[in-house]
Amino acid sequence: MGDFEIDTRVEGANGRYTATLSEDWRVWGPNGGYVAAIALRAAGMEAQIKRPASFSGHYLRVGTFDSVDLEVTPIHSGRRAESIHVVMRQADRTLFQAILRTAAEGPGLEHDVSQMPDVPHPETLKTYPELFPDTDEGPPYPFWNNVESKIIDVDRAAEDWPRKPYPPKWLEWYRFIPTATFDDPFVDAGRCLLLMDTMAWPATSQAHPASDFQAPNLDVSCWFHQPGHDSPFLLADYESLIAKDALVGATGRVWSQGGRLLASGGAQLLCVPIGAGVPPPAPPPPSANA
Repeated sequence: MGDFEIDTRVEGANGRYTATLSEDWRVWGPNGGYVAAIALRAAGMEAQIKRPASFSGHYLRVGTFDSVDLEVTPIHSGRRAESIHVVMRQADRTLFQAILRTAAEGPGLEHDVSQMPDVPHPETLKTYPELFPDTDEGPPYPFWNNVESKIIDVDRAAEDWPRKPYPPKWLEWYRFIPTATFDDPFVDAGRCLLLMDTMAWPATSQAHPASDFQAPNLDVSCWFHQPGHDSPFLLADYESLIAKDALVGATGRVWSQGGRLLASGGAQLLCVPIGAGVPPPAPPPPSANA
């Protein structure tokens, strides 16, 4: 089991940082949301305004489970907002690059018409092992040991894989383990960023359970609306509205236990034939709801 705060730590100063990609966050390679969370945390080390507002990153190469170097450069530093550029490299190969925007709190327009999907509270739901204690199969990749999911659609979870096609949606409660929330605003925002990246493929794959393609993320974008450090469980609410000409568009929202919209964003995915130099994907964990 990984620990999100420990496994995203960066060391260094003055725009030069190092981190180590942990095997505990493996999916096809290092989970993209985990990689992005490390970059977010490195950018936070240079931020003078300790409130992440938006993050956008491009995945350029798949890294190995080893040390990485991060070059963090403030592009703009203002009284109310900052822009900070991050480049992650490994053995002189650029793996990931991103832009973080920070913004200071202050008076402004106020409205909130967001509405969380009508789902049961996570404390009333069960995990997959609780629902199916006789199932010997573990999670498809180590990554899934680091988040506890509460099953909303029990009937679908009970289906054998490959399932019949469903609408390309993903709706599930998640809690990071062993530690659920974090005081550092950049670490805690990383929870939303990780879910924003990760759930694009589970949503997409619901409509294509027996496809000859997989679809790694080209990028991830996340807008942080308000902090969620008081909410151990986060609701990942994701959908893929279109897949065409090898591109897959997916958008998502992350909600608190109390129904507050914490973050929104999405990802663009690129279809790749299974076996084209990329390990075949395992089916998503049995915890989705349309």
